[in-house]
Amino acid sequence: MVREEIIRLENVSFSYGQKEFLKDINLSIYKDDFLGIIGPNGGGKTTLLKLVLGLLKPKKGKIRVFGKTPKEGRESIGYFSQFKDIDFDFPITAFEIVLLSRVGKKLFKRYTRQDKEAAEKALKDLGIWHLRDNKLSELSGGEKQRVFIARALANEPEVLLLDEPMSNLDMHIQEEFYGILRQLNKKISIVLVDHDLEMLSKHAKEIVCVNKCNTHTIRYHDIDELKMREICNV
Repeated sequence: MVREEIIRLENVSFSYGQKEFLKDINLSIYKDDFLGIIGPNGGGKTTLLKLVLGLLKPKKGKIRVFGKTPKEGRESIGYFSQFKDIDFDFPITAFEIVLLSRVGKKLFKRYTRQDKEAAEKALKDLGIWHLRDNKLSELSGGEKQRVFIARALANEPEVLLLDEPMSNLDMHIQEEFYGILRQLNKKISIVLVDHDLEMLSKHAKEIVCVNKCNTHTIRYHDIDELKMREICNV
């Protein structure tokens, strides 16, 4: 069976100033993938995601996202980054947070019924529709996480990129969240950066290791956490 490629990186290199950060990356992401990205801190995992999103430009090489440039293709991508620079005391509800993702490029857009239905569906898919009127400050860490995943889903993407979404969450919430991702993976592709090799070894279909500039793909169904650590030096 031929797999449908949706994202491709060909001989991609990236530098911060004079320092080479990623070198000659070749990677394919396919429809229905549940792909884990691992590697040491500062190894380039987040940079890789930003290159796919078109937020950074490669020094050399080619990136295609659904057959387009990253900037053109990212309308088909949902993105969840780590909780940084978010004011959780800002008086905005869970529903409003998700609805904001429908603004797109129109600064003063009026929300349509379709926008509101998409936000409602995303919240329901994450099991938090009952929290729609809650302020961010009233939500637990796991609930906040689900709200921002719902926000990434509200634009009905074909692939979801997640950058360490499990940070600072306890094991029970992580297990529950991976269960949600498995359900979402029946409809969309998942690309997930995570440090928890044990969790990834149980749930991801494949692993990509970003380490010392290079990327190594492991088709690892028979490779356990210890073997992944040995291969990737993490």
